[in-house]
Amino acid sequence: MATPERIGLIAGNGRFPLLFAEAAQRAGVEVVAVAHQNETPDEITNLVTHLTWVRVGELGKIIRVLKDAGVRRAVMAGGIRKPRQLSDFRPDFRGAAFIAKTRSLRDDVLLRGVAAELEHDGITIVESTLFLGDLVPQVGTLTRKAPKSRELEDVRFGLEVAREIGRFEVGQSVVVKRRTVIAVEGIEGTDAAIRRGGELGRGGVVVVKVSKPGQDLRFDVPAVGMTTIDVMREVGAKVLALEAGRTIMIDRAEVIRAADAAGIAIVAVE
Repeated sequence: MATPERIGLIAGNGRFPLLFAEAAQRAGVEVVAVAHQNETPDEITNLVTHLTWVRVGELGKIIRVLKDAGVRRAVMAGGIRKPRQLSDFRPDFRGAAFIAKTRSLRDDVLLRGVAAELEHDGITIVESTLFLGDLVPQVGTLTRKAPKSRELEDVRFGLEVAREIGRFEVGQSVVVKRRTVIAVEGIEGTDAAIRRGGELGRGGVVVVKVSKPGQDLRFDVPAVGMTTIDVMREVGAKVLALEAGRTIMIDRAEVIRAADAAGIAIVAVE
């Protein structure tokens, strides 16, 4: 009898690590998870084969657990609050050494650095959408309602703007109405930017979300979920445009049902 494949999961917060664990389980893969205290949902306990809890910053412990379990491939799924925002940030020796030599605390720099540390120890970081292909939309309209021609013009304009601001690490989303930028995502996140843009635009706005140039999609995938649709409905937003093949829809079927009920069009574009 063949030994089941074993994969590592470095779990952060939110539903993303839970969805990955469920999908891996369905694929018959053993998941060796390292979950972060006060970050990862407790539900992870029932979804993985092996589970170890760590504090944020215990990089040495993460690597040791995965190596001891014979893990050769791992994914990083879910976010972690910035160290300066954490009261329980407790780096071990390797974690402290990593922070000391890291020149920037930007998310992408930290994630690439952690991935490099793991790969130095023989653990390859693979894309976090592994086993989750059905949650990554391809080109086309995903809802019953399609964008109107004027809204598609706003989508094209929004894509151009979002990609440009992405070069400066500003954010991934813009809110547009009649080829006018109403709001740009900053540190507050996508949902807060949608709320602000919808209120300023007095409804009827188009939301465009893309990945940043050079974004490492192994562990930093743009994501939307039910909260996104809830906020769009609240402010009367009409269209959500996503980058096809480069965005994950958390609870995709539920998101599409909610968008249909609210009269919101969701479209995946090149």
